[in-house]
Amino acid sequence: MRGQLDFSGKVVLITGATGGLGTAICRAFASAGASMVVGYNRASETAGALADSLQAAAQGRHVAVALPVTESDALRRAAAVVTEAFGRVDVLVNCAGTTRYVPHHDLDALDDELIDTILATNVRGPIAMVRAFRPLLEAAEDAVVVNISSVAARTATGSNIAYCASKAALDNLTASLARALAPHIRVVSVSPGLVDTDFVGAMDPAWRDAQARLTPLGRLAHPDEVATTVLAVAGAMQFTTGVAIPVDGGRPLY
Repeated sequence: MRGQLDFSGKVVLITGATGGLGTAICRAFASAGASMVVGYNRASETAGALADSLQAAAQGRHVAVALPVTESDALRRAAAVVTEAFGRVDVLVNCAGTTRYVPHHDLDALDDELIDTILATNVRGPIAMVRAFRPLLEAAEDAVVVNISSVAARTATGSNIAYCASKAALDNLTASLARALAPHIRVVSVSPGLVDTDFVGAMDPAWRDAQARLTPLGRLAHPDEVATTVLAVAGAMQFTTGVAIPVDGGRPLY
């Protein structure tokens, strides 16, 4: 499917682009011809290197832009930069997110600061991004917002209970925004299971293998599989909005 999707002339903006999943999505869109706005929080050198590598390997025009999703003033300034550079955004991918492992029963370890950080990044961040970039999305002929959610929104199992709640809220937000922004902007969640990134690869192998066994298809998701789904949502699923598309290997079945 990826080879059949052409994003030449399209502008794709992604937050959290320097993470394993964000980088895979960036490379997939760039390979399909899109110009990429590589959004980052603090990793400016990594984002710049990613944009340079895309410039060398793919068509389009690729730039790194600071997109700290919890800072609305900074997002408005970033929108001005993107307006000057491109004049529109065809695809906005809200990939920035945060969490920390806390056993679900250990409510004392889930301190207020961590809860606030998770909710500010994973829920308020996508709202702030859409608010700041709405004029640029409306300037495109057929814009779409893709929120990177998680199977944790449905299963309520994940790194901690606040993270699970944040992803459930994000899926609800997807439905609300899809209604509010229709018919000119579609909004869809893509909901992976555990993704086999470098971050996950550094965890306890026994735990990682156990998660694979708990997945009916017997393995973790690959970043490229999630990226392909995001491309399909943006380029092929033109009559789809307000829903969550799972990429979880059937994890909720167990």
